[in-house]
Amino acid sequence: MKVKCPICSADVEWSEKSEHRPFCSKKCQLIDLGEWAVEDRSIPGPKQHSDTPPGLPDIEDIEAMLSQQQDDFFKL
Repeated sequence: MKVKCPICSADVEWSEKSEHRPFCSKKCQLIDLGEWAVEDRSIPGPKQHSDTPPGLPDIEDIEAMLSQQQDDFFKL
């Protein structure tokens, strides 16, 4: 069976002979890994903050609240 490489669209034989399947090469495999690592690729889902206890605002909420403060709020 032939599939397309997700990175460069080259034809790839889907078998044990294809070491990097579904990618055509190690290069395309590493490009894909890099895109996942910098979150250019992701699986859509609800926003989760596993390190934030339930009921507390997340970092985006805190930053929004701080941006609404007067400039002298941060001065001692």
